[in-house]
Amino acid sequence: MRKYFGTDGIRGRANGVITPDLAMKVGQAAGLLFQRGEHRHRVIIGKDTRLSGYMIENALVAGFTSVGMDVLLLGPMPTPAVAMLTRSMRCDLGVMISASHNPYEDNGIKLFGPDGFKLNDDVEMEIEALIDSDLTQRLSGSAKLGRAKRIESADARYIEFAKRTLPRQLDLEGMRVVVDCANGAGYKVAPEALWELGADVISLGVEPNGFNINQDVGSTAPDALVRKVREVRADVGIALDGDADRVLIVDEKGQKVDGDQLMGVVARSWKDDGRLTQSGIVATIMSNLGLERYLGGLGLNLVRTAVGDRYVLEHMRAHGFNLGGEQSGHIIMSDYTTTGDGLIAALQLLAVVKRCERPVSEVCHCFEPLPQVLKNVRYKSGKPLQETSVVQAIEAGRERLGAHGRLIIRPSGTEPVIRVMGEGDDGDLVNRVVDDVVEAVTRAASQSAAPAAIKGAA
Repeated sequence: MRKYFGTDGIRGRANGVITPDLAMKVGQAAGLLFQRGEHRHRVIIGKDTRLSGYMIENALVAGFTSVGMDVLLLGPMPTPAVAMLTRSMRCDLGVMISASHNPYEDNGIKLFGPDGFKLNDDVEMEIEALIDSDLTQRLSGSAKLGRAKRIESADARYIEFAKRTLPRQLDLEGMRVVVDCANGAGYKVAPEALWELGADVISLGVEPNGFNINQDVGSTAPDALVRKVREVRADVGIALDGDADRVLIVDEKGQKVDGDQLMGVVARSWKDDGRLTQSGIVATIMSNLGLERYLGGLGLNLVRTAVGDRYVLEHMRAHGFNLGGEQSGHIIMSDYTTTGDGLIAALQLLAVVKRCERPVSEVCHCFEPLPQVLKNVRYKSGKPLQETSVVQAIEAGRERLGAHGRLIIRPSGTEPVIRVMGEGDDGDLVNRVVDDVVEAVTRAASQSAAPAAIKGAA
């Protein structure tokens, strides 16, 4: 069992779970663990636009410098940019302060190794053990404290990196693009990169104030983007999330295009170009069965992992895949990046659109997704999924769907909810099955949260 780390770093309410004390200890623990060799050790820190980012950033700086690591501060910067710059600037460690698509009240700490990849479970467990140890005995002497400075060129470095993922002869001239940056980490770099590639750019979600990240904008709230695409008659809309590692596309008709369709587009293009390193791609258990069937028609496999882009990436690295991702829009293209990158995924899609000389609505409609229903059940305590009534409801639901559908039930790794997802050829049946399981989980969760006397009376 892990005490601090979830599926994507450490995440929780700012000044609740994520306190200055915890952030400083994370800096000290990670700093000590990654001081390998005799060189001057460096860590790079980026953040999104949440108000609490200032507090956490300063606490991390105190932690890292207290154990002798120099700190390079990037300011607001996408998560994939932090991963890329960790490698590019030869740092021992990279840190992103972000809670991704969560509201501004939350924040988080994501760590990257010197290779730009997220840390594996074993390393995170080592950091947890150090956090709970007496770190005061391992602080640096006065003469060996670390230094901190800001890197002013970070935006330009990442923009140039993103542009180079397109062939030199390809640009976005003639395309009208609406980009929604969720008032988050990509609010400067994404519009600039698209403009430098020649697009006519209309920007949304580029006025962060510390409180409005992901608020009615971005990939988790795309309605504003849909309206703007229709209003200005754009060729495409691009919605990023708070830390810009995921993307959602809106076509010229205002229709939303999720990560499954994007993976289908890129998989077919890369297969035709001979660029796929394996005969398939990697996705999670949440990806639509329609994608699996579509890839099968192309002679490609869909390998599924647990939910979380880190697990997709781990399988990609272990088995030599260069394309994978999540339905939510985390698209990993390991030829370019070590993590999901919303901007680069969007650019790869636009490259296909330009080459095909067809509208986005035609390029991106690879397959007809099977009816899929996802509902969340919030709970406060206990283990509702272990209740007999819930187990029986899940077994009954899977039996009803049979071979023509799937039922996935899992606790979220980033918030206290249980996700119930069903899909199948019969949409009405899927809805009934999901509702029955949700009802059973809700009842079990309410009983677990009730005081003992009340539960006994029930």
